[in-house]
Parts: sequence; C-alpha cells; structure tokens
Amino acid sequence: MQSTGDHLHTGPEDLGEAAEKGHAPAVSVLVPCYNGGAFLDQLMDSFARQTFRDFEIVIVDDGSTDGETLRKLATLEGRARVIHRVNGGPSAARNTGARAARADILALLDCDDTYAPTFLAETVPLLQAAPGEIGMVFTHQQVLGTETTISRRYFNRFDLLFTNTLSVGLVLRKECYLAVGGQDEAMREGYEDWDFSLRLADAGYRGIEVAKPLYNYHIRSETTSRSSTVNKKHLHARLWRYIRRNHADDYRPLALLRLWWTSRDGTGRIPLWKALGAYVLALLLPDSYFSRLITGMRSRAPAGSLAEGNRLHFSKKRATRPS
Repeated sequence: MQSTGDHLHTGPEDLGEAAEKGHAPAVSVLVPCYNGGAFLDQLMDSFARQTFRDFEIVIVDDGSTDGETLRKLATLEGRARVIHRVNGGPSAARNTGARAARADILALLDCDDTYAPTFLAETVPLLQAAPGEIGMVFTHQQVLGTETTISRRYFNRFDLLFTNTLSVGLVLRKECYLAVGGQDEAMREGYEDWDFSLRLADAGYRGIEVAKPLYNYHIRSETTSRSSTVNKKHLHARLWRYIRRNHADDYRPLALLRLWWTSRDGTGRIPLWKALGAYVLALLLPDSYFSRLITGMRSRAPAGSLAEGNRLHFSKKRATRPS
C-alpha cells in the first residue's frame, strides 16, 4: 500500500461535528477526486443531508490539474479534510485516505456519486453492533442519469469470483481495510473494487446487505470514462486474468467446486454451469474475443445475470479516475 506525494491541505486538524464534540468521528468517508470539481457541490450537499452526523469527510485530491477542481477544493476548508497527492489512480487515493482516517470505520464514496440521506444512519450503527467477522456493510445502488434502475448488491463468495456483486460504496472497518493491504494500486484501468472485495472475502470477512438503494450511482454521459476505455480497448479478459492471478487459490477447479457447494445458501444468482462456462471461455478464447463477448452480454443483461454485476461499472462515465 505504498504511495508517494501525500500532504495535508493546510487547515484545521479536526473538522466537522466530531471535532466540536472533542472526539474522533465514528466514520471517515473517503472520497478520491481527480478533476471532479463539477461534482463537489452535489457531493457536499449529500453530506449536509445525512441524518447521521458523527463523521468526517476525507477528500483525496489525486493530482488534479483542472483549475475549477483546485478552486473548489480550496473552498472546503473547515468542512472537509483535503489531502493532496501526486496522481496515482483511485486505489492509491483511497489508500492514502485510509491511512489518514481518524475513525475506526471507513465509508467509500466516489466524488461523482452521492449518498441517500439515511445511508450512514443505516450502515454505520449496523457495523458497530456486528461481530468481528462482519467486515463490511453495503446497500443496493440507485442508478441515476442516462439510465435509471436499482442494482441489487449482495454477498456470495462463489458469485464474487465471476462478477463484482458488492457495492463500490462499502462501509467497512478500518482494521479490515489495512489488514488486506488496501486496494491494489497497480489496477489503474479498472476492477480495483472487485479485486478489493475478493481480498476481504479471502481474509474471511463477511458482509451485511442493507436491502435499500441508499448509494446513488450517477451515470454522466458528458464526462470521460475509464469504464468506456475498458470497453473500447477490450480489457475485460486481461483485467479478470489479473484478478485470477491475484487470487489463484480461489480459481483452482476443486476450490471452485468446494466454494460453490458451501455457498449454496440462497444468496447466489450465478448457476455453476454459467460460471464454469465463462471461466473455460476466458481460458480458450483470445482476449479480444472474450472481452467483446462480455461487452455484448452486458449491453443486454437482465438484472441478476452473470454480466449484470459489472455492467454498471462499464457504462458509468467517471471523472474521478484518470485514464
């Protein structure tokens, strides 16, 4: 979890209501930002509407070059902690924020997304009261923008090997984040949140699903996107191979079958034959062919299919992540 170029924006050391009460906050919300100034007003309004108030905002400026973004960030003094660092990608930015966080619980939020008013109120206390093996809490996602739908997020160890079933907006214990080494800073092209979810699951942490769409996942057609670059460059096969290499023990044939057997608890949505079929095709087909196949599946995927879990990650336009 090494990174360089971190430095704190000058300003009060303790910010927000937790500072006024004289104690560390219950939760630190980590927000990576790369040239995302156009979204900061909406982001801060989302924080102002939270019914749970014991939190700090940690915005990590990942080497923004846009003048509007830098001006907006400068106006947040007293309302957020702003950390400036050299550009390292979203994983490096989140890792920087995690190290700087003052709370024992972290909440992940991209700067072009928002929380529903009760997001923190319905996730943080739940995690505080949960036993130690529960490492994370997550909600369903309300998709807004060029398409509007509700994307159900869920925790199933087998399904997670084939598509990211968890939310980008995890609420998790800081000790869990650090124990798995944070997010992979080499994954600058995408899927770092999927790989991180697998890291948590491999470490034995389980998640609690809040069956409400409290994370607002915004799709913005007017901005550039790492996601569209993945589609255009047909990177899915290479990125998934990288994940399989990172978690090689999980993808061994006998391990896959054992995990499928032990994960049959009613939460799974991917049939064994579909999962194994996708795995075999990934091994046999050239990367470009397999990536085109997955892209086509996503374009027409119904909710709950093999492709649906990552479909939104590839249609979303991101200004928070440089290409």
